[in-house]
Amino acid sequence: MTDHTAETAGPSGDRPVALLLPGQGSQHVRMAAGLHGVEPVFTDAMDEALAALAAPGPLGLRTAGLREDWLDCRDSAVTGHVTRSQPLLFAVDYALGRLVLDWSIRPVALLGHSIGEVAAAVLTGIFTLRDAAALVHDRVTRLADAPPGGMVAVAASPEELAPLLGGEVVVAAVNAVRQTVLAGLAGPLRATTEELRAAGFVVRPVASFTAFHSPALAPAMEGADDLIAALPVGDPAIPVMSGYTARYLTPAEAKEPGFWSRQPLDPVLFWPALDALLDGRDLVLVEAGPGQGLSQLARRHPAVRSGRSAAVPLLPPAAGPPEADLAAVRAAAERLRPGRTAGPGGV
Repeated sequence: MTDHTAETAGPSGDRPVALLLPGQGSQHVRMAAGLHGVEPVFTDAMDEALAALAAPGPLGLRTAGLREDWLDCRDSAVTGHVTRSQPLLFAVDYALGRLVLDWSIRPVALLGHSIGEVAAAVLTGIFTLRDAAALVHDRVTRLADAPPGGMVAVAASPEELAPLLGGEVVVAAVNAVRQTVLAGLAGPLRATTEELRAAGFVVRPVASFTAFHSPALAPAMEGADDLIAALPVGDPAIPVMSGYTARYLTPAEAKEPGFWSRQPLDPVLFWPALDALLDGRDLVLVEAGPGQGLSQLARRHPAVRSGRSAAVPLLPPAAGPPEADLAAVRAAAERLRPGRTAGPGGV
């Protein structure tokens, strides 16, 4: 394992950098598309990822037209479907991570949320891009045929919600102290959502038509170990703080096929993982993905609220004109230069 105590600041200033890689729910139409054809490193990495994802898989091609939908589609229902949201989030996270690395920034850790952990696995050398794309391709093909479901975010802790949850609706993610995501098949999730609102909880839907991070997807993922077991696995060159275990991913865990095949079923422990990441050290948390959802969550952490750590998103908070993507990335790059680390709480 890498010695996490031996850290150097690098070009971000006095504080080391960690990358946050977002997942399902952060996608939007034309996410980061304003960088394509303008930022060469991002363009090359995105093209490489899209080409890898377009390669036919053993269960049939479900990602045809991916590039066109990314660059041209304005329908959020299309980009929210598993056949678009998952591969495009993986590709955008990966390409933005490559862009940050090209700035001569050496992250001391990577923390991915959901599909963001697969992008982290490529950036750190656990999987090659082509092999990770095969994993994503297989996952998407399986989940495309899963029963209709969804996810909702609730302003409450898992403990507060436990009395109102049954076996069909489960905690899918712990994103902050009082932000919990629930998942389930469409009917049970709808009923639970109505109960929660009637009980006075604030509930909002998450952009997903699939019950990610719930046992409802177990039948779809049965047999996924077989493909993953055939993929060569390297040791992580950059430490990965796993959003599934809230501890650093070990080489042994990375080599376990079940660790990756269970991810669509297991809850994401983003807040515990962030807490572990910030334990005893000050970091600049760079959100390398669409939106600013993880940055907003990070700003709730005491280490960021106090100004000891900072959160810097690379992209605007929502879809906008192409020039907004470029302006946001260039502003972030400027803040991450030596002596220009973001101030208290981020930007």
